[in-house]
Amino acid sequence: MTEQAAGEELEILLDAASIARRVRELGEQISADYRGRPLHLVGVLKGAWVFLADLIRHLDLEVTVDFLGFASYGHASESSGAVRITKDLDHSIEGLDVLVVEDILDTGHTFEYLRGVLLAHRPKSLAVVTMLDKASRRVRPIKPDYVGFTIPDVFVVGYGLDRGQRYRNLRDIRVVRAK
Repeated sequence: MTEQAAGEELEILLDAASIARRVRELGEQISADYRGRPLHLVGVLKGAWVFLADLIRHLDLEVTVDFLGFASYGHASESSGAVRITKDLDHSIEGLDVLVVEDILDTGHTFEYLRGVLLAHRPKSLAVVTMLDKASRRVRPIKPDYVGFTIPDVFVVGYGLDRGQRYRNLRDIRVVRAK
């Protein structure tokens, strides 16, 4: 069990069983949509790696994997608005069907930047699956192709998501509240 930081309370928003069930459903849907075609997954670090690890085991497809790292939060709970690449792709995605695996879509600023970076590499197709969609905060015209859960405008941690690098190891997704 992860110890809470002083002044923080963690309230379960999505339990581990609900997450596992939804990830399995997403895997089945993606497998049906890409049947007979190899799929290249691009996980967005650091938050999406837990979701990607669970999702890939539910894909009945030929898959390859790469990772991109972006930062826009630092240790804060609000995006700085400035996006920077912390890890680039290791392999070419030109001509591939690419599925970006995101932990959370919020305002859309980071994903809009990410989409531009990936489209410059000329993939055959580009889609996105996000574990969490905070659509109420969207300011950029981003619509994910696959959504695990739509959540309210709250700051969440667990299942790969962090606050100042803490809480990624929680099995469920929790809301961080001030005590």
